[in-house]
Amino acid sequence: MKKILLALGLLYTAGHAGGCLLTQPKNIDVIWKAYKTLGKIGVGGKFTSVDYTPAALEGKNFKELFVGSKVVIDTGKVDSGNPDRDVKLVQFFFNKMTGGKIEGTIQSIKADPRTKGKPRTGTLTVAITMNGKSLVIPMTYRYEKEQFNATGAIDLADFNALPALSSINKSCFELHKGKTWRDVTIGFHTAVTASLCDANISK
Repeated sequence: MKKILLALGLLYTAGHAGGCLLTQPKNIDVIWKAYKTLGKIGVGGKFTSVDYTPAALEGKNFKELFVGSKVVIDTGKVDSGNPDRDVKLVQFFFNKMTGGKIEGTIQSIKADPRTKGKPRTGTLTVAITMNGKSLVIPMTYRYEKEQFNATGAIDLADFNALPALSSINKSCFELHKGKTWRDVTIGFHTAVTASLCDANISK
C-alpha cells in the first residue's frame, strides 16, 4: 500500500513540478477613458453590458486562459459616474456609429522577463471591431495580487469615428471648451487565481 501511495505521489509531483493552475471567472470589466479640453482632462467609465467568452476558465498560463477569449460589448450601456453624461455619450457618440456594439478577440500574449519580487507584466494584442472597422490593437498587462489588468490606446480616426467625435464635441462644446480628443485609453481587468505556480506563470 505504501508503494502505491508513493507512486501516486511521485506522479502528482511530476505532473505539477514547475507547473501552474490559473483560474478565472466568466466575467470581465471593460473600461475606457476619453479626454476633453486643451488640458486633456480624462473622463473615465466602463461598459455595463459585456458578453465575455473566455478561451478557458483554467489553464497553466495566461496564454491558455486568454488567447481566443472574446467580448461583445453593447455600446448603448455605459457608466461614467454621471447619468446625464451617459445619455449624451450614447446619443451623440455611440449611436453615431454603426452596429451598436464593439467586438474584441485576444490574439496573442507575451510575458516580459520575470523580475523577482515585481508584478508580472507583458504585452498582448486584441483584434477590435468597431464602427465596421477591424484593427489589431497592442496592449500591455500587469498581474498583481491575483488581478489581471490590461491597457492600450486607440485613435478614433482609425475606426472612421471622427464624425461621431465631432458630434459629441458639438453637444458638449462648452463643457469640453471646444476640444474633445480623438485618442482614447481602453482596458480590461479580471481576477485570476493562481495555485501550484512557479515563477513562469506569465507565459
